[in-house]
Amino acid sequence: MADVHPEHAQLQADRIYLGWQYVLLHPDPGPPPKRPSPAEEDTDPRRPPDPELIRRERMQEDLLNRPVKIFRTFMAVLAVLILVLGVTGTIGWSFAIIGLVAAGGVAIICSYAVMQGDRAVRYRVHEQQARDDRLREERDKELFRAQEEHAERYRAWQEVKDRHDRQLTWYAVAVPDEIDRIDVAGGTLPGWSALITLLGATRLYSGGHLTVLDLSEGAIAKDLIELARRGGDDPLVWVLPVDLPKLDLGATLKPEAFADVLAHVVSVSEEHRSTRDLSFDNAILERVLEVLGENATIAQVTAALRALAQVGDPRDDLRFGLITASQLERIGTLFGRGVSDRVVIERAWALESQLRKLETLGTEAVRLPPARLRVVSMDRQAGVFGNRVLGTYVATALTHILRQSPASDRPWYHTIIVAGADKLRGDVLDRLMDACETSRTGLVLTYRSLTPTVRERLGRGHAAVAFMRLGNAEDARVASEHVGTEHRLELAQLTETIGASMATLNGNYTSTIDQAEEEGEHEREESPTDLAGDITESTEWGRTATKMGETERVLQRSREFLVEPHRLQQLPTTSVIVTDATASGRRVRLADANPAILTFPKTTLGEFEDVREAVLALEQTDRAADEPPPNLGPPPPRLDWRKQR
Repeated sequence: MADVHPEHAQLQADRIYLGWQYVLLHPDPGPPPKRPSPAEEDTDPRRPPDPELIRRERMQEDLLNRPVKIFRTFMAVLAVLILVLGVTGTIGWSFAIIGLVAAGGVAIICSYAVMQGDRAVRYRVHEQQARDDRLREERDKELFRAQEEHAERYRAWQEVKDRHDRQLTWYAVAVPDEIDRIDVAGGTLPGWSALITLLGATRLYSGGHLTVLDLSEGAIAKDLIELARRGGDDPLVWVLPVDLPKLDLGATLKPEAFADVLAHVVSVSEEHRSTRDLSFDNAILERVLEVLGENATIAQVTAALRALAQVGDPRDDLRFGLITASQLERIGTLFGRGVSDRVVIERAWALESQLRKLETLGTEAVRLPPARLRVVSMDRQAGVFGNRVLGTYVATALTHILRQSPASDRPWYHTIIVAGADKLRGDVLDRLMDACETSRTGLVLTYRSLTPTVRERLGRGHAAVAFMRLGNAEDARVASEHVGTEHRLELAQLTETIGASMATLNGNYTSTIDQAEEEGEHEREESPTDLAGDITESTEWGRTATKMGETERVLQRSREFLVEPHRLQQLPTTSVIVTDATASGRRVRLADANPAILTFPKTTLGEFEDVREAVLALEQTDRAADEPPPNLGPPPPRLDWRKQR
């Protein structure tokens, strides 16, 4: 089970890391649930009756009692009048008493009716207040239940929120070392720099060795060199053609292999040459090397080819000691003087014109200390064609060295990165692929464009394919068909924001061969290495880690997109789509190759699938521990076998 804690995760030597995948295992729960609040009219439990209600009831009762009150007043006035008439003797007291009783009784009855109306009003107001109190109590109970439910929902939301805030957001995107090769199609120089820095650093810090052949002329391995130096290694950097005299690559090859290397170097300018043409050049070079003997230099080979092609004065080469008189005589009799003699002269002339660019190869070779990182680069100020010749020679010489080496016990222990591999011929790439596969050497090839030669070899064999930004519309269409337009990928906003700020790549390589020659072999003090800390201190990507970390805390958003051609043309600088085949099927993942993401607190070196399985298993264990044990009922009665007997 993978360790889900980033501070505990370790580099795995059997994984080739290509970037970081942004995934939220626990989605954002959103804002917290709103707390229920009582209505404004329920805030005062001792609120007096509504004055408006009392006024309405009083008004209604007054309207109903107005005739009664008028009649009562009339009866009261009539009783007074009768009393006055009785006192004055106008009427007899017998009639006056009867009139007083009748009028007073009616007035009393009317007063009672008015009093009953007032009592009814007070009763209705009291009933209404009682109903309001009962409704208020019901609302208080409902509010209490709602607040209890809100407390439960808030606790559940808080748990989900804490899980969301604590979760990892960046997971490693890696492929197993069972694959033979990684093909990277498309991309910019800053994007290649990020990818090669991450891939190379993880290989070096896991104990491996790395060789970088940079044909891009963009110093894409500069950060990797600084990182390796900070990690305790002394990288060896050759900048060709300046360091060509001190490059001893291919010096130990046998004459047959050396002739094959030189024949492929000559074929750089002739893209459509057949195998027959290569074999013809190879035959000429093998015979020349037989005459010169073992340990022949390029300068001696070109001198012999000039003599064979009858170019210049051979006495100059004799005077400089490039060839001897006996060798010159044997070279003149290598081929017959017939119809084919003109063909041999023309091919020898062509071979000499190409190989003279390598005449200084190994002329000042020195013993260099061992290094786990070796970088061979081309000076951008040199000629384009000359750089292609030099690159082809290094690639072909590496191929023969790998063919003569025994297979490694551990795959990808030695990794070769060829940046700008589309500048090499297809047959050179094929031979390099085969040599790396048989020697179990890891191979990473990066292509700026998908030429027909590249398309034929993209993903061939047991290889993983990675696509970066493809500006050309036709290349983007081919890439989308290769990946599949049905895949929906998630792109982090941080990748878009940071990628735009690192859109340029500045600087050149600095040769370390002179320094290595002066220092010689010496022991370096072993010090504990911290990959994240070294990335922060020694790379341009890491120097922006502080700003990126602050941005990462804010930009925790992402968007999805389909793998369509126009989307591939708009990919951020460090985005890489990785496709590889596994036992469970083909995987398509979007990664960010920015090496500084390793310094984020929520980044892990574990892959998302492994971490998800570990997290789900841990959550199931926690839920099982929180659940009460099942009620199994009383234990079954114990059987008494003696009674049964």
